Formats: sequence, C-alpha cells, structure tokens
Amino acid sequence: MSEVIHKSRNVSKLMYRFVLPTKYRRVVISDEVEKIIKETCIKISERYELIFLEIGADKDHVHLLVQSAPNYSPAQIVKSITAREVFRRCPEVKKKL
Repeated sequence: MSEVIHKSRNVSKLMYRFVLPTKYRRVVISDEVEKIIKETCIKISERYELIFLEIGADKDHVHLLVQSAPNYSPAQIVKSITAREVFRRCPEVKKKL
C-alpha cells in the first residue's frame, strides 16, 4: 500500500486524505471531468513527489489518498493544478459553478 520515503535527513510516511467538495456541492463532476482529474493527478505525481494511492469521484466531490514527503503542501498543489486543468479543458464546469 504505502512505502516509507527515505531522504538524506529524514524518513517519513505521511498520508493525507482529502475530500474536496465542489462549490455549494453542485453536481458538476461527470465521467469526463473525473477522467481529467485522474489524468492530472498522474501528471502531478510524475512532477512532484506525491503518490496517489486512491483517486475517486462522486457527482459533487472528489476523494484522494495521497502520500507525500514533508517538504510539499499536497493540498495546494493538487487543488490548484487540477482545478486549473478542469476549467481549461471543460469550460462549461466553470459556468455551472
């Protein structure tokens, strides 16, 4: 499931569970948006030291289980990049919010 992350000065096993609801819990997450979120999370894990253990979405929120080194803020990275990518590729989502 998760592994210990070894760095030069520390060893860590930090896991974060995020539940990210949409604004006003509006139903805007379709299958297409869920696919975009998963693709974006894979790109984020390649660029940053984040490991996505679980990625799930419902119609009005997203569930993420992330393992990270202690030198990043996974919430800021994930929320900003995925929102930007969803709004860029599906502009109708921004209009619904």
